[in-house]
Amino acid sequence: MPVASNRQTNIQFQGVGFNENNSFPATENSASPARQDYTNLSSGANTITAPSGGSAVTIIPPAGNTTSITLKGISGDTGVRIHNTDPTTIAYDSSLTSFVLTAGSTINGVRLIWT
Repeated sequence: MPVASNRQTNIQFQGVGFNENNSFPATENSASPARQDYTNLSSGANTITAPSGGSAVTIIPPAGNTTSITLKGISGDTGVRIHNTDPTTIAYDSSLTSFVLTAGSTINGVRLIWT
């Protein structure tokens, strides 16, 4: 039986005389893989295969990570450096089969949540 996932991005601003909340829901994925993986990244390019049915992945490096992680479409791309410890969610098209995480050195325990 398929699992539905509902994902949304919440942004909250607070300060003196300023308070704003924004919520941006994604389209429900009624065929979500509903999967969490823990992976160890080796130094250099690491190809990550997307499970079928996915529409987004949240990449969560381990707490205290100090090693660079670059998200790439393929190994030769320049890519985008993601935060060392903050979660990063990428919504992707259903045609995606894989992407690359390039690590500056070994990183153990990177969590991937597939929705």
